[in-house]
Amino acid sequence: MIRHHFHDLPVEARQAIADKAGPVHAARTADGGLNSSIAAFLETDHGPVFVKGIPTGHPQAPAQRREAAISPHLPRACPRLYWHIETAGWDLLGYEVLPGRHADYSPGSPDLPLVAAALAELQETTAPTDVPIKAAEQRWATYAPPGTAALFAGDTLLHTDLAPHNLIVDDRAHIIDWAWPTRGAAWIDPAIIILRLLEAGHTLVEADAFARRFPSWRTAPAEAKEAFAAANAAAWQEIAHADAASWKASMAGHAVAFHAHLRAQVIGNEPT
Repeated sequence: MIRHHFHDLPVEARQAIADKAGPVHAARTADGGLNSSIAAFLETDHGPVFVKGIPTGHPQAPAQRREAAISPHLPRACPRLYWHIETAGWDLLGYEVLPGRHADYSPGSPDLPLVAAALAELQETTAPTDVPIKAAEQRWATYAPPGTAALFAGDTLLHTDLAPHNLIVDDRAHIIDWAWPTRGAAWIDPAIIILRLLEAGHTLVEADAFARRFPSWRTAPAEAKEAFAAANAAAWQEIAHADAASWKASMAGHAVAFHAHLRAQVIGNEPT
């Protein structure tokens, strides 16, 4: 997605932000992030605010509206949403600015226990029934082995995009960027983060051991985890096929390897 600067917004949109946040004295475009046309840190009369925005007609605009709707239901560690406005052809969110930096997932990182604590808090969060978010068994139905998608069902609120750039770390980890909230089995987010740990240099055994910190992962049926790993591998292969970005091909490779790892465990446990 093409990144615009704050001052590229129409005058009407900038005035609407000033009406909410106070006069803007400085604006700095954020580094990284893939889901927003505007992502900027503002200094205003009322203090700092992080603004993200997308044109109202963009295909991903509904995802940003879901992000706004889910905000009141998020754990305390997530940044507070101050306001949500639509004006001058733009959908705009104003968030609390969190101190800190993006998480480091590399082996031995001191961030890993903080990431685990944030995810443990999320694991206890029930998905709201008044926000139209997808169910896991629907979201991965196209990719799941026949007859297995129902294994992904549950009532836990899932983030499903636990890349390091979606966690901010200071004295704790904060989960940000809720573009893809999903309702499903609690063990799915641990399965999601395993691939990001592999991306950061962990072995399959180390990544699986991290996931085993969560009771949901430890107690999930092996067949369900293997089926989801198959579905996620198929999804990542489709993503990598559609876009030649090297990181997407790498993620697809990790997903295939992780599925093979779990498949071997399932086969090894089958009665002879």
